[in-house]
Amino acid sequence: MSHTFVLVHGACHGGWTWRPVAEHLRTRGHAVYTPTLPGLNPDDQRADVHLSDVVDYLVDYVERAGLTNIVLVGHSWGGFPVSGASVRLATRIARLVYWSAFVPHSGETLIDLCPPAYGEMFRASAAASSDNSVMFPFDVFSAGFMQDASPETQRLFYPLLERQPFHTMNESLDLDEWAHLRLPSTYVLSKDDLALPPGEFAWAPRFPERLPDAPLIYTPGSHESQLTQPEALADALIQAANG
Repeated sequence: MSHTFVLVHGACHGGWTWRPVAEHLRTRGHAVYTPTLPGLNPDDQRADVHLSDVVDYLVDYVERAGLTNIVLVGHSWGGFPVSGASVRLATRIARLVYWSAFVPHSGETLIDLCPPAYGEMFRASAAASSDNSVMFPFDVFSAGFMQDASPETQRLFYPLLERQPFHTMNESLDLDEWAHLRLPSTYVLSKDDLALPPGEFAWAPRFPERLPDAPLIYTPGSHESQLTQPEALADALIQAANG
């Protein structure tokens, strides 16, 4: 059975980071779309990009393309725009998939859902910037996001990241309707994901439990499995799409 995937990237990333996974999915007969959200293109203005803007963009992207029966996948921060957009795209969605992603509730920001030290890091990064934007320090990225890649690969990939509009990290959404819709959902988790620490702030069981009756599927690799383990992640996304 073929599916139509819309793959939504995480913070400081772009649609291009999905390319290896998209290639595996397309060779297996699936249609794949990989938008880059506002503020994450190299020449984008970031200071006035809000969380509502990226939700609006994602809704418009799907509607303009005339996509239906989609598998809408959010990675990491991408769980925010995916959750917000799914309310308005409900009739077009076959399944929501959260891969190592935040599953927010109404009124929660990404900073609320991270350890306090992360919030301090994000605020300091934004304050030091010229456009109210955020970037992960290299040592945080290499040790917690892409630790399963060689140092050479980490150093090659890190400069390709874009700064993240801070408003998209410190703003929340009204997701009461999302909660009532109870769209078919699956949570996919990378086994060696260290982007959030063990304990109360870990990805699981915290976020899968927010998706009633959602299967939990594990896939190999780190938070950047779309680059370090793309074939395995493609397998997991197909399994998730099949319910």
